Amino acid sequence: MTLRLHDTAARAVREFTPLRPGQASVYVCGLTVQGPPHVGHVRAAVAFDVLRRWLTASGLEVTYVRNVTDIDDKILTKAGEHGVPWWAWAYTNELACTRAYDVLGVLPPTYEPRATGHVPDMVMLMERLIERGHAYAADGDVYFDVRSFPEYGALTRQRVEDLEPAADTDTDDRKRDPRDFALWKAVKPGEPETASWPTPWGRGRPGWHLECSAMAGRYLGPEFDIHGGGLDLRFPHHENEQAQSRAAGDPFARYWMHNGWVTLGGEKMSKSLGNTALVDEVVRRVRPVELRYYLVAPHYRSTVEFTDAALAEAGAAYRRIESFVHRAAERAGRDVPTRLPPAFREAMDDDLGTPAAVAVVHEVVRAGNTALADGDDAATAEALGAVRGMLGVLGLDPLDPHWAAGGGTDDRLAGVTDGLVRLALEQRQAARARKDYAAADTLRDQLTALGVQVEDTPQGPRWELTR
Repeated sequence: MTLRLHDTAARAVREFTPLRPGQASVYVCGLTVQGPPHVGHVRAAVAFDVLRRWLTASGLEVTYVRNVTDIDDKILTKAGEHGVPWWAWAYTNELACTRAYDVLGVLPPTYEPRATGHVPDMVMLMERLIERGHAYAADGDVYFDVRSFPEYGALTRQRVEDLEPAADTDTDDRKRDPRDFALWKAVKPGEPETASWPTPWGRGRPGWHLECSAMAGRYLGPEFDIHGGGLDLRFPHHENEQAQSRAAGDPFARYWMHNGWVTLGGEKMSKSLGNTALVDEVVRRVRPVELRYYLVAPHYRSTVEFTDAALAEAGAAYRRIESFVHRAAERAGRDVPTRLPPAFREAMDDDLGTPAAVAVVHEVVRAGNTALADGDDAATAEALGAVRGMLGVLGLDPLDPHWAAGGGTDDRLAGVTDGLVRLALEQRQAARARKDYAAADTLRDQLTALGVQVEDTPQGPRWELTR
């Protein structure tokens, strides 16, 4: 296999060799469901969806796990502020996350475990760590002893001596070292009883880092291929995951991949800064497929600045591709064999080089448009097969059932829209037949004002959305 991926731990691009021939195991950190997701949140989901699709296209059977963190200090706080049970708050926002994944064409994971469903796995992991001398209990809390594990800091190449205290609890007086991090947090006065579970050390709830190690081990085993997540998770989350899992005796992830941030006004998009763009709101302004194109086209490790101008530019670029696919399908049919050009394969094998891969898509689209203009049906079909093959890997094929209804809109609404536009086109054709060109031009101008572009072809008029 020629796929090469950037491994954060190695600080280099490495050839990807699966742990098990013919298979790939991937764990991606999902969202903490403290609120609805913004565009920055879903970039990771889209980036690793492309990875998954490319692994599959490369002939591997992929097991893809993305967790849900449904218990957390912030969830408890926000639920209390809104006067609702914490589990209701978490589930409402979990549904919002699922809605965002679905609307952007992210494939469902093989498994999507919730943290609250895996407390027994967490308890067993803590028991192993305590037995090995890497964790200790103190007044109901359980902490990881960072100084007991010489490899701590290896993922992000930091020394324990240089680290700030772990800011994950307000009980640092119980720690042997302020840099020790919480595996388990004892229940506090005033917290809902439903937000705690019994353990040998008393009732409490898990620390964030413990959850992912336990769930990755449950579904992928002690060693797996790829662990992914956003750049902001490298430290402390992923550093702590690796430390606790390896200290317990598990090799854990063989490759670490991290996607870049989405920024707004030059700052990382985050709820704490208040500079968010909620997915539910953005997809009211632009089609979901265009938002996906906007997130897929840059390299997954690059920083993306979120602006309306950039969204509009991405939408226009995607519509050029979409226009060719629809026109070519009308000429060649939808069932032409798909293929992946060598240049596209080379780009994707080079650390998921989507900028170069998207450039290949546009290059083939230009050639396909020339073939359409020349009436070369064979070349048109060949270009269509290549474009659809590449777009399938990127999750952007306009003829995919997910997008065919207009980018996640209701099928009935799409059908009504198509019927109304075709009715207007029939009226325009009738006006032209009776040589009432003023009326025909007026109908075309009215459609244009609504964002409907009309093209007259030898097969009759066809239409597409321009915005």
